Amino acid sequence: MATVSVGAYESNINQASLPEILADSLRCTLQHTSNPLPMAKGEITEVEPPSNVFSYSCKLGERATSDVIVRLRTVHGRDDWFYSHSEILCAKSKYFAVRLSDDWPTYHLLDSRNCVEVICIESDIDHHVNLLRMLYSNLEEPVGDMWHSVKNALGMLKVATKLGCDAIASKCALYLEAVPWEESEEEEILKALPAIMSSTHKLVAGLGAKVEPILARLQPVDTASIRNVFLSAVHMATLSESGSNNLEKLPSDLKVAAQEQVEYMLEEDDDAPLLIADDNLKAELKKHFLKLYGEFKDGLSALVTNSIPENLEVAEKAILEKISDLVWAWRMLPQVGLISDFVELWVEASSDVTLALNSDKLRDAFWNTKLHVVEITATVLKAVGYGNVILTANKRTQLVKVWLPFICETKPILDTLFAGEKIAMEMDMDLCQSIENALVSLVLSLPSVDQAEILADWLRWDHARFPDLSEAFEVWCFRTKAAKRRLSIETPKSANAISSGGQFPYGRNWGSTRSGSESYANCVLHESVEHKRLRPR
Repeated sequence: MATVSVGAYESNINQASLPEILADSLRCTLQHTSNPLPMAKGEITEVEPPSNVFSYSCKLGERATSDVIVRLRTVHGRDDWFYSHSEILCAKSKYFAVRLSDDWPTYHLLDSRNCVEVICIESDIDHHVNLLRMLYSNLEEPVGDMWHSVKNALGMLKVATKLGCDAIASKCALYLEAVPWEESEEEEILKALPAIMSSTHKLVAGLGAKVEPILARLQPVDTASIRNVFLSAVHMATLSESGSNNLEKLPSDLKVAAQEQVEYMLEEDDDAPLLIADDNLKAELKKHFLKLYGEFKDGLSALVTNSIPENLEVAEKAILEKISDLVWAWRMLPQVGLISDFVELWVEASSDVTLALNSDKLRDAFWNTKLHVVEITATVLKAVGYGNVILTANKRTQLVKVWLPFICETKPILDTLFAGEKIAMEMDMDLCQSIENALVSLVLSLPSVDQAEILADWLRWDHARFPDLSEAFEVWCFRTKAAKRRLSIETPKSANAISSGGQFPYGRNWGSTRSGSESYANCVLHESVEHKRLRPR
């Protein structure tokens, strides 16, 4: 059995196929007699080279001067014949040079070198035809008009690689490296090129270095370059529209795009994050975010201390831009390891921020700004309430006492304004649920005396329906009533007696149904579920 190789593709020829090879070779030989037979089905006559390039005196498909036929065949039965010239084929194609040499295994079979068969798939037929045309062209001409499209150039590159046409492959690579790609074209290039670059086949050897530049735009980038782009994107993502020196007004789409790409660079999805924040990067980001925070705080303070501006909407727009940038920055803080620093900063500034927003000048205005302030506070409450950031009991208590009344008073007004289409955003369900869960967790982490003070104030407020701290209240009641027993503190039974006779709310007697050895968590869970079922809404 003999093996015939076409470029990087091989097919086996067994003894059963030899009669067909003999018949094909005989037919090819007869076609070159002085009295040629009529054209066979599928035969291609003269093929003009591209009009914009120099061509040889002989042409592809010119029977009178042809000494070899190239047959392009597909598995679906297509069979196209091209009258060609061995001198041109051998000079520009390693495959044809080997196939038409005296060393080819089937040379002795009735002058088989006069007919060369190339098997290809249907979708590549046009690329094979174009390659044959290019063999007759002056390849020193500019490449721009030769390929017409990325798809055509890539198809030609694959065929040129298959047939060992280095000059054409180089021209294809030069074109593909220079032109823009669409997304689908990029995926096709990624499928085709790695196989060419890694192939060790003798016809492909040396082409890897020529096609490698095509993928230069897709190569990984060093850390320093990534860091540089990242910091520039952060700068653009927080750049004030009114403070831009180079642009009359910074396009908001550019700012949004910068914010989205910064988030994407830090995101872990199918790929690892583009960069990990080291100490130097953290220092740079911290300095940038501190400046952003300072501008917001100073702007808010100036509104309170200075006279009321003539145009309050313009004043709010400037503050709103800064707080919007801060909201975005807060989403980035956990990913760059800076959440702890800024949580403490926000806790320390909480009193000043709420006093400014509740001042006589701003009490009935700046509602969009107040909504964004609540969003930042929700992030802080979650970080502290769930133990991601550790604060002392005093700071946790201060955080709750400052922000709980502010949120309680602000939420109903924001709902009314949103319903009346006075503001574009609202405290949606997810935000409210996040705040409520974080506050319950946070209140329950405080000393019981502080819990008592906070819950007493909350129960007196008209806005007690949000946030709903019922769960914290129930747990506090159980803890307080069972504290002496659970902590083994000996006190007179009459101490701290309540006129209800020790009955648990809704008629349940806690002491009669719970033993001291039972798990506190199970008690709270059972009673909490039961109360939520019984409690009217």
